Amino acid sequence: MAEHDKWDIKKLIILRTLRERGTVTATAQALLLTPSAVSQQLTNLAKQLGVPLLEAQGRRVRLTGAAHLVLRHAEAVFEQLERADAELVAYAHGEAGDVRVGAFSTAVPALVVPVVRALRVARPGVRVQVREAEAGEAYELLGAGEVDLALSLAARAVPDAGDGRFTRVPLLADPLDVALPVDHPLAGAAEVRLADLAGEAWIFGGSGPWSDITRGACEAAGFAPRQGHSAAGWTAILAMVGAGMGVALVPRMAVAGTGTGAGRGDGVVMRALDADRPRRHVVAAVRRGGEGAPAVACVLEALRAEAGALTARRPG
Repeated sequence: MAEHDKWDIKKLIILRTLRERGTVTATAQALLLTPSAVSQQLTNLAKQLGVPLLEAQGRRVRLTGAAHLVLRHAEAVFEQLERADAELVAYAHGEAGDVRVGAFSTAVPALVVPVVRALRVARPGVRVQVREAEAGEAYELLGAGEVDLALSLAARAVPDAGDGRFTRVPLLADPLDVALPVDHPLAGAAEVRLADLAGEAWIFGGSGPWSDITRGACEAAGFAPRQGHSAAGWTAILAMVGAGMGVALVPRMAVAGTGTGAGRGDGVVMRALDADRPRRHVVAAVRRGGEGAPAVACVLEALRAEAGALTARRPG
């Protein structure tokens, strides 16, 4: 065997997937292989490299120190291959190409759909395939190669570098507006602050990122929100607000996506919180090295433009 033949890319991808998924069974499911095929490929890779890659841990296996060393070097190879793919696309297709976008539910109507419409006119050669997924799934889909660009949420304006496999681009500081029943005493006030609503019943999910965002914004204003009702979907949340059951923080993107707002007879008034300025941050991510693909860059540029337009809108 030639010196470099032992570095089998396909087997290295299996090893990396095992590191990410944790079990042979989950790895097999992700790569559309059988568990026995996964085990056999990793056994062969260990023989080719001349080092043990797995060790038993009860009924499971875990990666050895040698396996982590191998993957550290393999990541540089994967990044370079992503760059090679990007350059080949640029050479062969220019601005044409397919871009698979994974986006959480409120980002689809508010950001992704307008971008698809705009690109049909401006860049008809760029084809966008949309996959709706929870924000927490974005990096998993990206790492598995199931999407080329993913939209996720971050608590801070500058997201944590985190996993070095990805390049993250802050896309949008999505303002959080407060949804009030139309007959609420503050519905017509000159200014609304979160602290003014400390005694209200709040409507938000019982767990997950949106619960954390709501609690964090209220705590920054000096109080812990009293949860009156629990809901995850914006249609349900706004319906409860309209029925006078409580108040809620709502991302401006969510209102843009549902078309719900003041003056539509739904019993809800959306008010901006200019003094508090609560935000949730939308982040675009690509696999490191893949940002040079012209079609991906084109979609990113269009997302930035639409994000800027969305940020400029105000409720009312």
